[in-house]
Amino acid sequence: MESGNTSSDFILLGLLGHSRAQQYLFGMVLTIAFTALVGNALMILLIQWDLRLHMRMYFLLSQLSLMDAMLVSTTVPKMAADYLAGNKSISPSGCGFQIFLLTLGGGECFLLAAMSYDCYVAVCHPLRYPMLMSWPLCLRMTMGSWFLGVADGLMQAVVSLSFPFCSRREIDHFFCEAPTLGCLACADTSVFEDVMYFCCVLMLLVPFCLILTSYSLILAAFLHMRSPEARKKAFATCSSHVAVVGLFYRAAISIYMRPKSYRSAHHDKVVSAFYSILTPMLNPLIYSLRNSEVKGALRKCVASVWP
Repeated sequence: MESGNTSSDFILLGLLGHSRAQQYLFGMVLTIAFTALVGNALMILLIQWDLRLHMRMYFLLSQLSLMDAMLVSTTVPKMAADYLAGNKSISPSGCGFQIFLLTLGGGECFLLAAMSYDCYVAVCHPLRYPMLMSWPLCLRMTMGSWFLGVADGLMQAVVSLSFPFCSRREIDHFFCEAPTLGCLACADTSVFEDVMYFCCVLMLLVPFCLILTSYSLILAAFLHMRSPEARKKAFATCSSHVAVVGLFYRAAISIYMRPKSYRSAHHDKVVSAFYSILTPMLNPLIYSLRNSEVKGALRKCVASVWP
């Protein structure tokens, strides 16, 4: 154990080594993380600044950007500091804080479900949209997403740190994650793993079923549209949502619902880097490049700054 570490600290082995090729990868990771933070912050500011974006869909999008910005801020600064300083220790409280904030992102599942419902109402019931997707309902769905994420994060953080750990406290990862931390426990964690798996089913599959239902109904409505303009607008509205859902769920299911016997530390680190660093960068790009209203707000903002 490195100097300066206490016996209760964990050691994060990290994502990259110090060869020249991995140093280039480290620079690439920092660039992606910086782009993700700037992109999500810009998305939040645009939605707040432009009155045309003061709509339910964009309010939900601002919450998604906030969750993505939190995800990047939780993992990358610590990883970068460990890589540059060489001190890879993290205290139990710091580890629990990372688990809490990362699991808080589980609320993103329900937020994506709310966004899919918003898309369904906008495409299939445009005249009844103000009633079926009212602002009070939108706010309740948003608060519910955050509440479920907080509850799941607290549960996983508290229970993960309550186990006795062996003397070897090395975590083969670049941040603390409940499944990885459970592998270090010197006690039987089978009950916790079963409960966590059940929670993952609720947090991932239940919203996923709602999302599939919404987009199945949207697809049915899409096929019955006779107007090419209406079909093009519906496709533009929902295609970006589908892309974001696909990116998020592919990584989340691979991490939290993959059987323990089929998991490897290298696979977990690669997938975790994808969903905690790369996906938060892609989300604002997908929405900005595929949404004419966001592009218009961005051009208006740039023109006001540099006339």
